[in-house]
Amino acid sequence: MKDDFPSPLHRNGKPVGAVMVVGGGIAGMQASLDLADAGFKVYLVEKETAIGGHMAALDKTFPTNDCAMCTISPRLAATAGHRNIEVMTNTELLKLDGEAGQFTATVRRNPRFIDALKCTACGDCTSVCPIIVTDKFNGELNQRKAVYKLYPQAVPNAFAIEKKGVAPCRDACPAGQRAQGYIAHIRAGNYTEAMRVIKEDNPFPGICGRICNHRCETACNRNLVDEPISIAALKRFVADQVYAQPERKLEERVAVIGSGPCGLTAAKDLVQAGYGVTIFEALPVAGGMLRVGVPEYRLPTWIINREIQEILDLGVELRLNTPVENLDDLFAQGFAAALIAVGAHEGRKLPIPGADHPDVLVNTHFLRDVRMGKAPDLTGRHVLVLGGGNVAMDCARTAVRLGAKQVDMAFLENRATMPALVEEVAEAEEEGICIFPARSFTRIFSNDGRISGVEAVNVSSMRFESDGSLSLETQPDSEHTLPCDTVIFAIGQRAGLAFIPEDGGVGITRQRTVAVNPNTFATSRAGVFAAGDATTGTAFVVDAVASAHKAADNIHKFLRGENMELREHAAARLPSNRAYAWPRWMPPHAASRLKRSAVATPKKRRAPRRRAACNAASAPNASPVITSAPPKP
Repeated sequence: MKDDFPSPLHRNGKPVGAVMVVGGGIAGMQASLDLADAGFKVYLVEKETAIGGHMAALDKTFPTNDCAMCTISPRLAATAGHRNIEVMTNTELLKLDGEAGQFTATVRRNPRFIDALKCTACGDCTSVCPIIVTDKFNGELNQRKAVYKLYPQAVPNAFAIEKKGVAPCRDACPAGQRAQGYIAHIRAGNYTEAMRVIKEDNPFPGICGRICNHRCETACNRNLVDEPISIAALKRFVADQVYAQPERKLEERVAVIGSGPCGLTAAKDLVQAGYGVTIFEALPVAGGMLRVGVPEYRLPTWIINREIQEILDLGVELRLNTPVENLDDLFAQGFAAALIAVGAHEGRKLPIPGADHPDVLVNTHFLRDVRMGKAPDLTGRHVLVLGGGNVAMDCARTAVRLGAKQVDMAFLENRATMPALVEEVAEAEEEGICIFPARSFTRIFSNDGRISGVEAVNVSSMRFESDGSLSLETQPDSEHTLPCDTVIFAIGQRAGLAFIPEDGGVGITRQRTVAVNPNTFATSRAGVFAAGDATTGTAFVVDAVASAHKAADNIHKFLRGENMELREHAAARLPSNRAYAWPRWMPPHAASRLKRSAVATPKKRRAPRRRAACNAASAPNASPVITSAPPKP
């Protein structure tokens, strides 16, 4: 018997081409599996949000009385996992052109409104969805939410949102007010959410609830039955309900000392919990070390100001140029609790000869002056940064941007263990910065009032003991001089705690940090808490944020008379909405784009010969840069 369609379906005895199966029920799944096993590419088209068809809604099958789900479950799993089957849910066949063996299908895929690849089918969306509709899958015998999964074992295992187009009330409103949305929240008793939905389209709910000509009610479908829903009156009702609530639910006031990431985070949590919060900041700008300790090329000012303003808009009071002289004054002003959240603004110098020279700068002061528009003139200067951490990198790269002729870095650690981020080191070297690892420093030389170099020795080993002290071994007879005319100390910094007197009731550790209970962040003085760099020393922004959340939660417990030692998830106590799920992996193109955007100024590149000299000098046990030191004073 002659094959009717030999060429499109078979070539060299092997099946080729593709097959479309319309309908994802038991028959469609079985046909798809048979065809896919035969080697065909199969497009399984199903108009519902999941395959399974009518059989998925049945309890038993006739006449065997077998379990319906037990029958289709293996086929659901096999269909979803088959490499030759592409499941196309929410899809309808509109047109079929061509002839047998050469069809062209036109389909329409309706929106799901939820990314099936990202949905984990946790079901949390159903608990907050205010829209209730009849469940057609169960014969309209019960109700479900507008966001739904067709049935528990649905494939794909993801939720979808059912939308019926634009509501006539919204279509009639010139502002596009989603009346159906906020009315659904009113029905569920969520007045605050209803107010939020209203203000997304209309900033004047109380006004329009009273004087609007409510064209939405003219277009309301309820007119076809009796009379329209009182949409404008409901808007007024919500506004009156929300405005009747006091902006502050609690009478206690909390003082936050410092407007860095720790202080701002704690202030946000506490003001959302209903407390009056005032931030005291000694500087003329808010942001703490974010604002005055991180260079502009890494962290633009407008980003800082924008995110700080969002916290202030919650009702936080900010007092700039207002240093706290002592804690007693705060409690005398009526504050019930205080949080010490000062950042590590005090840099340190090594106690070596020459460290008091005017051209010897300190990291925190240097970076602060630059951010505040008081940058020193480094044009044509040879700058040596002592330190190998991220702050030292900021100082060195800022010096390049200020026009320094040459910038070098020297530090105790070897190249492999230097604290700075690897990408920061690479970018610094691209800008011509020379790195001299494994050096210790003994004195700063000067001639005729100008710095001429720093005497250094090679370090053979170093480590920090458990008490924070440094254990250092240097190589004998390795003294040499690193030439420079400006020195920037970037060997660490600590919080400024001068406002805490010895008899103030707040303990200070040997490392000059505030002593706190690690579980509660409470100090030895009742009502005084501390968090962030003030308790740990220099740390990262995320560490300050984490400690601020915990400190704010314990301040709340303290003011409510609760046991602060009881461990309880902070998100359950303070309504700060901070349970976010971020991806653990960032695509390479996104990471590179983020890195490029961080460097706003063009990089200065040095000649290859200079780079080669840097590489040779920075090697372990390298020859001294200057073999003979200037005459000692």
